[in-house]
Amino acid sequence: MLFANKHGEQEKDEEINELKKEVKINEHTIPLEELLARYQSNVDTGLTRAKAAEYLARDGPNALSPPKTTPEWIKFCKNLFGGFALLLWVGAVLCYIAYSVDYFTMEYPSKDNLYLGIVLMSVVIVTGCFQYYQESKSSKIMDSFKNMVPQYAQVIRDGSKHQIRAEEIVIGDIVEVKGGDRVPADIRVISSFGFKVDNSSLTGESEPQTRSPDCTNENPLETRNIAFFSTNAVEGTCKGVVIYTGDRTVMGQIAHLASGLDAGMTPIAREIEHFIHLITGVAVFLGVTFFIIAFVLGYHWLTAVVFLIGIIVANVPEGLIATVTVCLTLTAKRMASKNCLVKNLEAVETLGSTSTICSDKTGTLTQNRMTVAHMWYDQKIYECDTTENQSGTQKKNTGPTADALIRCAALCSRAEFRQGQVDIPVLRRECSGDASEIAILKFCELTLGGVVPYREKATKIAEIPFNSTNKYQVSIHDPINSDKYLLVMKGAPRKNPRCLLDNSPQRTGSRA
Repeated sequence: MLFANKHGEQEKDEEINELKKEVKINEHTIPLEELLARYQSNVDTGLTRAKAAEYLARDGPNALSPPKTTPEWIKFCKNLFGGFALLLWVGAVLCYIAYSVDYFTMEYPSKDNLYLGIVLMSVVIVTGCFQYYQESKSSKIMDSFKNMVPQYAQVIRDGSKHQIRAEEIVIGDIVEVKGGDRVPADIRVISSFGFKVDNSSLTGESEPQTRSPDCTNENPLETRNIAFFSTNAVEGTCKGVVIYTGDRTVMGQIAHLASGLDAGMTPIAREIEHFIHLITGVAVFLGVTFFIIAFVLGYHWLTAVVFLIGIIVANVPEGLIATVTVCLTLTAKRMASKNCLVKNLEAVETLGSTSTICSDKTGTLTQNRMTVAHMWYDQKIYECDTTENQSGTQKKNTGPTADALIRCAALCSRAEFRQGQVDIPVLRRECSGDASEIAILKFCELTLGGVVPYREKATKIAEIPFNSTNKYQVSIHDPINSDKYLLVMKGAPRKNPRCLLDNSPQRTGSRA
């Protein structure tokens, strides 16, 4: 047994090595200038719009090809004839056979078997149609979710930054990725600062992997200068050039290899299948046994056959499928009232068997919209206006400490407003950056009246971006009205030193 396990592990390692060998690319080894020339791109200006449109028309959208979908008529037939429904169909057919035998052999045949067959067929058809309707409705809602929450990426085209849908990215695009983003394509790193990615879904490595412009290995899966499509950026920032998109990415190749795997049965499906085998065996055994007894006792063989059919049908729990469907549907409706969508009714039972659910979907399950609600300075907590229309019912935060805090919040930030939104209310404007930074940016815009002009008066000349290790961000600025440089810092309270205001008489250490 131990040898078999070791042999299985060796085979698994060999398969992984073979998969790694299949990834044959050289974009990570050739000089960057040659790579950019191949795509007719530029580090500073990126692709032109015309060239990007040409590549998009040639290569198609930057998305994995969806798996083959099951035709609707096959889904309907599975609900109508699959699982326990098949046993009820067999019972209905046997009822019709028994009624036919009585009809042709008796002068006044009983219609009980006919009625029972009609009832069985009605139960199967109604529950099958209802289950198909429930699943198709959930499927349509899920499709609408995919269209409602698209993924965006920041690219440089024609020398300016643009926020575009990830599907519109093409090879040669210069993209910027920061901690918390998902890498939109296979990219070669041009420059990075503390950039790390989570490659666990690709290579199984649980620790975040550092990414830098240097080629450290001939194997593309081991080198540091490639970030792969669909992996998550854990921390830091990165600028890179797209080398593969869509199905041509490494993840796309793996998805193609994994697409042939069959999905396992749900627990309730396994239980129902086991129950069908059990009840069928018992019914057939009893039916055949009493058929032989009736035949031995001298009954006509047709009468014995009818008796056999009656016993088999009597052992079929006609109301089980309706009961299971109704119970699962009621549970799904209760979950829907709690904003939980059930795609497959059988998944309800699986969910009911779980004791703990761990999720990292903060910002996906919610709107990912944050607002500044409170400020703390001068040893006091001050409320901020969080209303949608900014009614201004709260007191304005003024004073030297508040001014210093707002100055730091406005300058020590990487969040930016997208262009062309002057007429849109501040809280509804689209921004690029982390959710918490966007909240601070909008707060500063409402307080200062214009963050962009404010930043232009203190040009940023150096910066240490925020990352999860340091837990702080530092930027140095050159104010136009001063001959000294200005250093501002933000971060976790335990990491930040106490910021003392020069004009504070107490100098008690108000943190900004």
